Amino acid sequence: MKNFYYGIEHLTIGLSLDIAAGKVKGLINNDAAAHVHTSWKEVEKIVHARLPVYGINTGFGPLCDTRISEEDTSLLQSNILKSHSVGVGKPIPQEIAKLMLISKVHALAQGYSGIAPATLDRIIWHIDNDVIPVVPEKGSVGASGDLAPLSHLFLPLIGLGYVNVGKEKYAAAEILKKHGLQPLVLGPKEGLALINGTQFILAFAIKAVERLNNILNVADLIGAMSLEGLMGSARPFDERLHAIRPYKGTKLVAKRLAALLQGSAIGSSHVDCDRVQDPYSLRCMPQVHGASRNAWLHLKELTEIELNSVTDNPVIFNSDDTISGGNFHGQPLALPLDYATVAAAELGNIADRRCYLMSEGRYGLPKLLTEHAGLNSGLMIPQYTTAALVTENKSMCFPASADSVPTSLGQEDHVSMGSISGRKLHMVLDNIEYIQAIELLYASQALEFRRPLQSTPVIEELQKLVRQHVPFIKEDRIFSDDINALHQLIISSEFQSVANQAAQKHNININDDDEFGIY
Repeated sequence: MKNFYYGIEHLTIGLSLDIAAGKVKGLINNDAAAHVHTSWKEVEKIVHARLPVYGINTGFGPLCDTRISEEDTSLLQSNILKSHSVGVGKPIPQEIAKLMLISKVHALAQGYSGIAPATLDRIIWHIDNDVIPVVPEKGSVGASGDLAPLSHLFLPLIGLGYVNVGKEKYAAAEILKKHGLQPLVLGPKEGLALINGTQFILAFAIKAVERLNNILNVADLIGAMSLEGLMGSARPFDERLHAIRPYKGTKLVAKRLAALLQGSAIGSSHVDCDRVQDPYSLRCMPQVHGASRNAWLHLKELTEIELNSVTDNPVIFNSDDTISGGNFHGQPLALPLDYATVAAAELGNIADRRCYLMSEGRYGLPKLLTEHAGLNSGLMIPQYTTAALVTENKSMCFPASADSVPTSLGQEDHVSMGSISGRKLHMVLDNIEYIQAIELLYASQALEFRRPLQSTPVIEELQKLVRQHVPFIKEDRIFSDDINALHQLIISSEFQSVANQAAQKHNININDDDEFGIY
């Protein structure tokens, strides 16, 4: 198994996901251990010298001018975990909570937070043993970091709160006792170091980058199938057209679509037809899908910066040099998360239009993609679902980061609301994956009406995969079963994987740009 060294090496989105999946082992090496130990000892010097430093020997937020005695500094740190554990709502997915732990360890291991080595080791124990704290989804305003969710995340360190082991929920104290472990007694600064940071927002961003990457790739694949079903033209994907408007995302999508469609017998069959140009949902795929890819690139870049940053407060350089700043503020991620939400929603908008186009009975396709319309409604109603999901997505496109509600008696007078941005993006992604499943249902049906003409090797392999799970529609049936089957193909990444394998087998280049990967 490959090792990754926290606090020393550069952590990518792909690596963080691999650590969470148990494919890569995260470790503290001697250099990181030395940095952590030094920072820990510097905090002890501050306490013994009675130097006033926020959160070490003062109260928190509006209580920052209240001095805390040396003997009470430890109690102060456990109290902050308890008092800030005010999250509500459903628990976040265990993978997100684990990504929070991983990203927090990487930040703490850089040696600017005064964390005790034993505390860092205990967090890593939770990661390695898949003892994942239960974290409620709501309660963070993304300002002093994600105070409420991070407090819940680290309650188990002091024997409080709950953890998931597999699918079962337990009291943290019960699991610690089972493993012969004692609750930790936090030292000065440790509680604050644990809950100051953006790891809740960051974990949602990491997972969003992975999910949206799959959705973007699938959008091109299904879009190509829809174009073939509608006998659209591949001319708008000519490399020369996009060289004179060279956005990275646009160029990539045009290149992928051109490669996916090159040599199609369906495409060759209508080169001399009298159609001058296709509707926008077909010929503008590079511009629309590509714009969403540009937004994805922006989110990926900023997420990776955050993943390797220290978002604690105060930051300890040494006992005589501490800075109480604002590295915990979530705005740098809140804005790109909101941008990505709009970009994702647009993929659903254009997919819905292609579904509608395929149901209209144009370009030689039967109305509602059924041969016996009237007795059968055919694919009339699935587009109602895409319309509903598209509208639901529009309602979630208002940027949470555009709002700010002052907290902490005005001490925290501007907050990012980035936690809401991150959660909302995933709600939109959930809807997009269903919209894509419905477009795939339409596209695979439309392709059947072009037989005996064949498309290209990749598209034919994808059509074959669909037919292994969803048969051709001859008469009405419960279409939600079909939608759910295709949805599973998309979210499992099997659809994209089959396309990649077919492309590799036939030497078709659709994935050669490392910039659009997650490693």
